[in-house]
Amino acid sequence: MKIGAITNSFGIQIDGDNLVDLVRNARDRGSKHIELRQTFLGDCETGTGDGWRPVICKLRMLVSGFPELSFNLAVALPCLSGEVDPKGEIFQQSLEGARVVGRNSPHLRLVDPAPQDKIWESPDDIPTEALHVAALAREAAAKGITLSVENSGQSIGAITMLVEECRKELSEQEGKLLGVCPDPTNQIRRQPDSDALADLEAMPLDMLKIVHFKQVRDGQPLLDVDDGDLDCARMVRILDAKGYTGPAIFEIPSDENIFENLSNSFAYLKRISTAD
Repeated sequence: MKIGAITNSFGIQIDGDNLVDLVRNARDRGSKHIELRQTFLGDCETGTGDGWRPVICKLRMLVSGFPELSFNLAVALPCLSGEVDPKGEIFQQSLEGARVVGRNSPHLRLVDPAPQDKIWESPDDIPTEALHVAALAREAAAKGITLSVENSGQSIGAITMLVEECRKELSEQEGKLLGVCPDPTNQIRRQPDSDALADLEAMPLDMLKIVHFKQVRDGQPLLDVDDGDLDCARMVRILDAKGYTGPAIFEIPSDENIFENLSNSFAYLKRISTAD
């Protein structure tokens, strides 16, 4: 796996044009991939809400300074609870940002933070608005961009089912570029009686585009990834058994000691990966 960091972890430190310094620090701590998260990009973005836009020229300059790193762009949009216009400016600009930062492997991750009334258990439960993800995936695929959807209010299994349904509306090539960003801890926090890692294990490898590690203990978030409610060792075994080699993002909370926490998290992953 290609371990990495996400810029919302740098929330306390981000100040204007210093994102390049934060990325450099994350790289020096062992990051191989950086997920550039909307609203945590300093002067590489402007506006908020529907008025948010990436500053393409500054994103290009940022990533050009780190040829040894890979990047993707992550954006919050109502992709499950509303209909995002695939030709609309915010989605088009998000695709362009993903294209610029992703170089030869562009990837846009979406998350819909809106509360979900119920967990989808069958395709009939999936609302029409969520199935509109197929149109977004088609638009992304036309530009050669991978699109992934993170489980936030839904389970990993529910988002996997959504992708399966959307792929039925896409060509084979378009479908291959649509996948999931599994975040087991999101599921543990919202559906504590479910088995998030069983959902991860059941997911086909070709749907797994990027994965998030974070940790809670007794339901409370930890500042780094360590032993807790998520069985990280089991998660690593599942990913290794699948042959997953993509980005593994440590989405730890913003903190004054973020880089020390990041180093501790990477060391923990190495420790549990060699324990067997």
